[in-house]
Parts: sequence; structure tokens; C-alpha cells
Amino acid sequence: MSTLSETLPVIDLDVFLSQPTQSIRVQEECNKAADALITYGALLVHDSRVSEKDNDTFLDLIEDYFAQPMEDLQKDERPDIHYQVGVTLENTEKPKCAVDEPCLDIIANLDPAERPLDVSGHHPDPKCRFFWKMGTPPPYETEFPALNAPNVVPQAPGISEKWEFTMEKWGHSMKNAVENIAEMTAIGLGLPREFIKDAGKYGPHLLGPTASDLVKYGKKDTILAGFHTDLNCLTIHGRSRYPGLNIWARNTGKRIPVRFPPTGRYLLVQAGKQIEHLTGGLIKAGFHEVVVNEATLQVVERRKESHPNRPNIRISSTFFWHLSSDFELVPIPKLSERAHAFNPSQTANKHMTYERMKVGQQVQNELKHIALMA
Repeated sequence: MSTLSETLPVIDLDVFLSQPTQSIRVQEECNKAADALITYGALLVHDSRVSEKDNDTFLDLIEDYFAQPMEDLQKDERPDIHYQVGVTLENTEKPKCAVDEPCLDIIANLDPAERPLDVSGHHPDPKCRFFWKMGTPPPYETEFPALNAPNVVPQAPGISEKWEFTMEKWGHSMKNAVENIAEMTAIGLGLPREFIKDAGKYGPHLLGPTASDLVKYGKKDTILAGFHTDLNCLTIHGRSRYPGLNIWARNTGKRIPVRFPPTGRYLLVQAGKQIEHLTGGLIKAGFHEVVVNEATLQVVERRKESHPNRPNIRISSTFFWHLSSDFELVPIPKLSERAHAFNPSQTANKHMTYERMKVGQQVQNELKHIALMA
């Protein structure tokens, strides 16, 4: 099986951070980043600032958190603010694609061998999630206070003492990397360097690990997170200990099992709905799913031997980077024109219109689709 570096472009943040913006090498790397998101909807990032130790510490903490009894986890639920901070327990969030006609059209147009596992039953995902807000509060009164709520800190002994430090440390590693990718993408699209980053200056960014109990939901072909796109601007992933994440390349419609290179400081970035809207569809939000496959089961067995005292819980190391809730989301005309000229092999929703709206309204619209908001 190939690794992501053999199937997706690798963007070198070290080049971007160490050389002048106007240098040919940086300009080439920025063009490569924008082209990767246009062509694939995803890219791999190499960033020497990223520490695997920080990711491991983070994964250990989240495993321990989700190994708690259900009644302890329920204390951290905040359904009154649409689960936008704290925990979302299993069988709450529904994959939007199951009832979304353009999404179902995309699945129908895929080669049968490349299609995701069935989502048509519209059963809620068995995964849990924790949202830890990592945005800067806006210095003005926001129209969307529920999307900018204060964080929830778990109270369990052994977890509460190290929670904030661990979440902030790993979260900032991914936030720094994805904001640099936002800058590089802007340059590659012919926009001012700070355009996308500034649009997300007061975004309600979320460190949002998911947790799937592989004892309870460890049967082969179990859908842990149904086929979907992310509603935010850019999503960045660190390594998970268990395989199972599949992404779809926009240009080929091929399913790509996410498998990081065995060594090296890499992160995976996917485009979300906000950057699709901003670019008028020139960049499309990337589809993905998380399932239990043969590779997942092999790692489960290996970890039972190598780490017999650790929980068998699949944690995703995921950060959702948002545009600011009060930012006016409207397609950039010159990018919309490029989108109309762009003709990839799959364009099931190429005639989609992107109406002017505040980002907070776009988020609320998407939350209704996935059953987190009434």
C-alpha cells in the first residue's frame, strides 16, 4: 500500500518559513499548495516544528478521557450550544451525506470499487468527539455567541491537571501549521498573503479529536464516521494510532487510505466548505470517512500485545480551522471565474451557487444537516 507522500503533494513549510516570500522557491511551494487543494482537495505538510512526542502525549490523554464511564463523560456535554464545546457522545452526529442529494450524486458517479461504505441508512456515527476551542475571542460583539462559547475542562483526577496544557500545546502545533498553509494557499491563488489567515483571525477554531471504541465497534467494515466533508475552512490531522481514515481525491475520484510516511514530521490538510465557498468552488471540500478495515484490526491485535494496559480506542488527532463567525462569506470573483473554467472528471455539484452570508450562518446551516442543532 502506498503512503500519502506517494499520492498527495508534499508541501514543505520549512521552505516557506526560512526563505523570503518573494523568492522563487517559496512562490513555487505556494503554487504547489494551492494547486494541490484545487486538484486533490488535500495535501501533506512537512513541518519540522511538529513533535511526535506532543502528539503521543495528546493521544494518551484523549484515550484516558474516553475510557471513563459514560456518566462521567455526560457531565461534559453541552447540547444547549449545539455541542460546539465539550463532548459529543456516540450515536449523536449523523453523516450529512446520507440525506444530501449532491453528495449522493457524487457517490453514484464514483466507480463502484471506489465508493464509501454505505451511508444511506442515515444511522448516527458511533464515534465520540471532544471540542476544545482554540480561537481568539473577537474584540466586538459577535452575532453568533453559541459558536464562541467558553471551554469545558474535564474534572476527573489525573486528567484535569494536564488537560489544558496538553490540549493547548498540541493544538497550537497544528494551528500554526494550518495557518501557514492558509498563507501559502492565498499566495498561490494570487491573493494577498494574509487574506485567508486574516479572515480567520477570530475564527472559533477547534481541536476536535474523535474517539471510537474498538472493543464495542471493532467489527470489520463498521462505519465510525460516515462519508462527509468538513464545514470549516481547513482541517489538519496528525497521526492516529489506528488506520481507517479514507480520503477521496477530487481529480480522480479514487479512495486513498491515509497512511502517513513511517517517519518524519508530517500533517495532513483537507479543504472544508468555507474555503470552497470563498473560492466559488475552485477548491472543493474534501470527502472522507473513517471505517474499521483489515489494517485497523491488525493494529488492534499488535497493540493488545505491545500495550496491554492501554484502552483500545481509536483517536483522531484533528484540528478544525474556521473563518471568523462574523466574516462575510462571498466568493472571490476572479476565483469563481477560474472555477467555471475548471472541468475535473467529477463535477456532480458543479452548478452549485454560493450565496453571500455570514460564516456563522453557514456553520449553523451545516450543523442542522448533521443533527447537532435543531
